Amino acid sequence: MITEYHFPTPVYIQEVSNAIELNNHLEKNILQWQKEDPKGVSKTNVNGWHSETDMNRKHEYDPLTKELFAMQDKIFAKELLTDKPALGNMWANINYPGGFNRPHLHPNSLFSGVYWVKAPENSGNLMLYEPRPGVQTTMPNRKKGKLPPELWREVHYTPKAGTVVMFPAWLWHEVQPNKSQDIRVSVSFNFLNILTLKDEKDMESLFGKNK
Repeated sequence: MITEYHFPTPVYIQEVSNAIELNNHLEKNILQWQKEDPKGVSKTNVNGWHSETDMNRKHEYDPLTKELFAMQDKIFAKELLTDKPALGNMWANINYPGGFNRPHLHPNSLFSGVYWVKAPENSGNLMLYEPRPGVQTTMPNRKKGKLPPELWREVHYTPKAGTVVMFPAWLWHEVQPNKSQDIRVSVSFNFLNILTLKDEKDMESLFGKNK
């Protein structure tokens, strides 16, 4: 019998080489940003701080955006896409002890992802869920034990400082509660498809500096 698996959901993972230096720089600036804007914005965050989504326009975060663009270039090449990636928005998250992010997806984007700046042990896994409608209610019972990846219905990633996880923006995901006694600091982002921008100046005006 031949078994074929179709419609895969790619998840890309990469560690940043200069993570310690980068994370020290990011954490310092993010905490300062929080002091200047303690209210932040309310999205999917519960018991946590969510910055404005213009982080990619702020030059102090250029070292991270360069890393993200380098990774996205590889993804676009691997997936045989033809359009130049644009970092549409980017924001910082601080999850306090007990804080989490409700299940959600990112409409009107191509790829979404997270970069972990500070991730204490037990500070909340990233959960990715089976995207096909109806699967959760129609799947048969399976034997207990370790299942092969093609039978998984959810995937969890333990946060690790210095690591990027990028996935299709239509994929439902959430962040589990921070069970540590320290803050969990991360940066989330969306890459968009751009077809109508005429030049690099237009790109910067709409999406911030990406070089």
